Formats: sequence, structure tokens, C-alpha cells
Amino acid sequence: MAMVILTLNCGSSSAKYQVYDWDSKAVLANGVVERIGTEGSGITHKANGGKTEIKSPCPTHKEAIELILKTITDSKIGVISDMSVIKSVGHRVLHGGDKFTKSVIITPEVLETFRSVQDLGPLHNPANIMGIEAAQKVMPNVPQCAIMDTAWHQTMPEENFMYAIPREWYTKYAARRYGFHGTSFLYTAKRASVLLHKKPSETNLIICHIGNGSSMCAVKDGKCFDTSMGITPLEGLVMGTRSGDLDPALPFYIMRKTGMSADEMDKALNKKCGLLGITDGKYQDRRDIEVATAEGDKLAELSINMEAARIRKYIGAYVAELGRVDAIVFTAGVGERSPIIRGASLKGLDFMGIKIDLQKNEYSFTGNAETCISTDDSKTKIFVIPTDEELVMTEDAYALMKGTYDVHTNFTYSFQDPAYVNKAREEGLKKDIAKRPHIADVVVRP
Repeated sequence: MAMVILTLNCGSSSAKYQVYDWDSKAVLANGVVERIGTEGSGITHKANGGKTEIKSPCPTHKEAIELILKTITDSKIGVISDMSVIKSVGHRVLHGGDKFTKSVIITPEVLETFRSVQDLGPLHNPANIMGIEAAQKVMPNVPQCAIMDTAWHQTMPEENFMYAIPREWYTKYAARRYGFHGTSFLYTAKRASVLLHKKPSETNLIICHIGNGSSMCAVKDGKCFDTSMGITPLEGLVMGTRSGDLDPALPFYIMRKTGMSADEMDKALNKKCGLLGITDGKYQDRRDIEVATAEGDKLAELSINMEAARIRKYIGAYVAELGRVDAIVFTAGVGERSPIIRGASLKGLDFMGIKIDLQKNEYSFTGNAETCISTDDSKTKIFVIPTDEELVMTEDAYALMKGTYDVHTNFTYSFQDPAYVNKAREEGLKKDIAKRPHIADVVVRP
């Protein structure tokens, strides 16, 4: 009988999924249910090279999970015969507080811990919990596993995760830096070690996960040493709609001037700032910003310069912390596909031994291959590594089910094998190269 691993990533109004055949090591299907709880909800399902969109009422995540299961077992567009082949479910959980250092099988006690820290992730954790509970009701006998964004960062030393605040705020309210995008950092850190022909324990990296939400991670000896996001995903870099670092007094100043409430300010800092704020509400998508900049929009140009300056500032800080840096890694949607942002972020860092080859940088535009964009004489390599959070979730869920899982420093993933190949990406790369032949010049193999 086939062995299938299902992964779920439930947001406040969406539920993403992936169906993975463990035996053939292939993605059978993926998709998303959107607009949960509002009119117009439905599923977008991708399988067998095709895409299907179906409208269906989903008042809660329970109906969304049921719609996903109905779709993947459908006689015409489905990819599995029945539910019995699903042997484990992996759930992405935004915030595990400081209670977890690795993925876990979800028990009533684990679920209660997620509830106890949901104030730390008010936009995501309630949805994560609803998705878990919905899946448990529909698949009561299948192991449900939690893969937490915060677990990777639990190796940070105290001087890097603590804030300079009254001790009571930490002891009573768990106020500290947690960090996010942990699953992405784990994947790209392990892959960078493979490309460098080094053991993870011998590798120092600076990883830039740049998307609508962005964060950076300093990796020392294969483990997280520092990260840019804080108690929430608001701290750090300039993002699509999030402010990133600012003077903590600024929100209070604006609240006094405008009469905004704490909730209104919280929403503004998360939803109305970042690139959207800099461009006066016009843009948050980097593609739109790059087009507008080329057409002479000064605010769009300013937003690129501000985003790049913040990334560059963190690179400098992390070089100081790490000392030796084997590689800078760019990942996530923007990191993988924006030569402009990458180039601007690394501008002027030659004196640090970080030398970007501008031609190679232009050639690197694909989510289907690992590329090297540094000059041949650069002391520090510069890689672009497409992330694969779903694969990490899948392998964690499988290992938890089998009882072979452990913290990442004691666990070996399939993608740590130099011979590892992502079949779907290899096929996608052929199409990318057909459109942009120069991509082949920068692809790097272990």
C-alpha cells in the first residue's frame, strides 16, 4: 500500500496543502483553500500538470480540510484512491514559544501549549490550532505532527534572544526574541553545507529569506546564532507591509497625535508599513516596485534602497558576530528571483570578502535550481537556494511517525545527500533554461 504524507499550513483565512508520495519521493498535488469564513471561498488544486479551481462554502477550517480531502481523493482530479494511504499529517505552526526545540507529535498537552502561547502569534496560531483540530476530527487515527517556525532558533545564546527589558516581562510574559522562517532556514542551511562540501557543524552562514515577510539568520557551526525577527514577525527587515526595526517611541508618538488605539497601531505596523508605506500605499510587490522604479517613480526607488540598506546592515552585524562566513544565501520568492534586490543588498561589501558577480546575479532567475552568484575570487560564496519548507515538514512528519526523528543536529535529511535530486524542480529547470539559457551558466551542483 502506498504511503502518503499530507502537509497543511493553515493561515487566518487560508489552508495550503501538499500531498507527497513517500515511496516515489514525488509531490502528487498541492494547492490552497482561500477566503475561509467569507463568501467566495474555494480551492485551487494543482496535480498532474493541471490546475482546477472549485468554489465551495468553507465557514471554518473544518470545512476547508474536508474540501481538501474530498479533492485529493476525487475520482477525476484526485491523486490518491482513499484516505487510508495518508499515514501522517504535518502541520506548520508559527509560534511554539520557547517550549519546543524540534518538531513533535501533537498530543492534548502539546495543543494546550500552543493555546497558552497564542498571544505571541495572534494572527497565525489560532488558525494553526483550528487546522490541527479540524484534521484530528476528520482523520482521528492518523498521527498529527507540528513543525514550528520557532524551533530552529532555540539554539540562540541568551545575549541574542533576550531584550533589555525588566526581567519580570520575560519571566511572567515570555517576552524575548523567538525568530521565524525556521523551516526555511533549516533547509537552506543544510543545502548550503552540501554545496560547500562541509559538515553542517563546520559551516557559518548568513541566510536572507526575502519574501513579503522577510528575515535573516546568522548560522554558526550549523546552528542558529542570531536572527532578525523578534517576539513577533514584525521586527527586523523592511518587508512588504511590515515596518521592521524602528524607534519604539514612534508608535506612541503617532498614537498621541492621531488618537489611534493599540489595536489600530498594531494593524498599521503589520499591514500598512514596509514597502507599502514607503510608496504611499501604491506597492508592496517587488515586481511592481521594480517596474515603477524603471519608470522613474522616486518612492519606489527609495523603497528598494531602504530595503537593501537594512539587509546590508544586518549582513555587517552578522559578519561581526560570526567572524568567518562561508556563504551568504538568498532564498524565498524575492531572494530567489530579484537580481535588483540581491545586487543592491550586497553593493560595496567587497572589502568584507563578499564579492557579487553582477552578470551571474542577472542570470540567476529561477526557483528550480541552486545557483552561485559570487565572483571566482570572492572569499565568501554567494548562493541562491530555492527553499523547500514542505519537504522539511514531510520528512519530519514521516520520521515522527516512524520514531526515528531527533533534533536537527542529530538528524539527517534526504536533501543532505549530495546525490539528492528534486524531480519536479529538475523538470521545471529545463523549461526555465529554455526561456533563459544563461541560467545554465550559474547552476551549481554539489
